[in-house]
Amino acid sequence: MKNVNDVCAAAEARLGAADAAFLGDLGVALAERFAGSERVWQYRSVFDRLLRLLAATPGSANLVQALRLVSAARACGRSLERYAASQLAAGHAPTDLAAVLFGGGGAVGAAEELRACVVHELVLRGVAVYELPYIAGWANSPHWRHHPLGWLPLELSEIERDRDLPSYSSRGGSSHSMPYGPSSDRGKAAAPSGAAGAASALDVTTDTVAASISSAVENWTRGSNGRIEARVFEFAEPIGPETVPATVLASGLACLRDRKPKSAFSTSACTPAEAWRVLFAAASTGGAYNSGCFGAYGRLFAWRSMAGLAGATEGATATEVAERALLCTWYLFDADSPWFEQVAWDIGMATLDPSRARLAVLASTDTD
Repeated sequence: MKNVNDVCAAAEARLGAADAAFLGDLGVALAERFAGSERVWQYRSVFDRLLRLLAATPGSANLVQALRLVSAARACGRSLERYAASQLAAGHAPTDLAAVLFGGGGAVGAAEELRACVVHELVLRGVAVYELPYIAGWANSPHWRHHPLGWLPLELSEIERDRDLPSYSSRGGSSHSMPYGPSSDRGKAAAPSGAAGAASALDVTTDTVAASISSAVENWTRGSNGRIEARVFEFAEPIGPETVPATVLASGLACLRDRKPKSAFSTSACTPAEAWRVLFAAASTGGAYNSGCFGAYGRLFAWRSMAGLAGATEGATATEVAERALLCTWYLFDADSPWFEQVAWDIGMATLDPSRARLAVLASTDTD
């Protein structure tokens, strides 16, 4: 066959006839081909379609063949664990995932990275993973604690209850919501006049804290056109929430420079849950030209940003970060400034810590 659509149609027909092994065999052969033929896009296109078909169609036999494809891609230097885990958790029953990935039910062994991602994709979907056979034992094993995702709890906090997860189609693509955007999407308000009411701030940003704050949107700068600004300010005396808008404006942020006189600027208080939802969407779904980090790592990076914004101490547990986040005051801001692209990927977030003497700011923008 010389046409990608014909090959995909044949594969779909074979899957409908319960011949999942055909898709697995074809996918393994394609992986070997595209490993040495980077310019032949057709090999990758059909391979990705096969993986989507197997991931979106429930059944242990389909799951086993999907694992074969992930393993074949990894052997050829192509990492699919995060992407595959998101699709598998969306398309297959948790009990099947537990049996095949963790209980030895698969024809090929699943990588630890895939297992770790699947566990947290299930957590995000509200699955009580500790109640699933095989997974509880794996999650309690000593080696798991050293994995980056091992820092996250295996149950959702109250802050994570309102989360946006993608829905996948076997024919390609996924759908998800974007709880952020340009100022025109959320309404514009008049900017505060000058710096009236602004508190005098000292910029105490360090590279370590800036990296933590930026975690959720760092992917926007990889493979896309994103920009990030992460800053921390301290005050000699506690400031009141009513002074935050003027203080943000007067802080010298690059994202607010070169604004026209009286151009739109708005600040609104939000809950920690609303802030986390924005950060999780940014981390998991990505910017204009990338696919993000998907659910498991999207959750991790959202919490790293929350930790930096809330001023959590180094080495704090996820539970301690969540507790501190609940004590902070959170804000979203919009600005009509040249720095923000005003397309679809604009985030302005500020956090006043419990002492009210520390203000952290995250701004990010991207464009297609």
